[in-house]
Amino acid sequence: MKLLGIGSRINHAEFGKGVVTNVTSKHYWVTFIDNGLETIDLDSEFDVIEAAEDDVDTVSFYEVERSLKSILKKWSDVSEVVAIADKWKGGKLIMQPGDTNLKSSEIPIDTFFHKITMVRDRLRVMEQKINSSNLEEQEKIDLQQYITRSYGSLTSFNVLFKLKSQQFVGQRSK
Repeated sequence: MKLLGIGSRINHAEFGKGVVTNVTSKHYWVTFIDNGLETIDLDSEFDVIEAAEDDVDTVSFYEVERSLKSILKKWSDVSEVVAIADKWKGGKLIMQPGDTNLKSSEIPIDTFFHKITMVRDRLRVMEQKINSSNLEEQEKIDLQQYITRSYGSLTSFNVLFKLKSQQFVGQRSK
């Protein structure tokens, strides 16, 4: 049995997808996307998604953490925590039709904000998939421009974000 190295990606029947973050003489320490850190026996049943070198002693915890963050961002739908600006917490979005005979619609602004951030996250995943695809360079550039324009169309919602660094950024004018 060949040992998996730190950074190997696995799929475990009980815990789901995860990344090996440490190896001992009897266990793998695996950080699972949905279940957090678990220790599993070296001979446990799991599928290897991507094996890393078994050179365990030369990797620092910082490198493991950095690799894990990179892998999770690349291969999962797990996204960063995005906070709504304090002034909008507990607020509501009211959509009032122009026709006064029709009923208005109202949703919690937190729900709306969550949907906006999910659109942003899905655009980012699409961007990554385009960049790693086998498309011709010009096709990648063309698709990237559509995504950039989509971000630009969503900048109206930047007022909802607590942190400026998490806001939408469209194409900047020169």
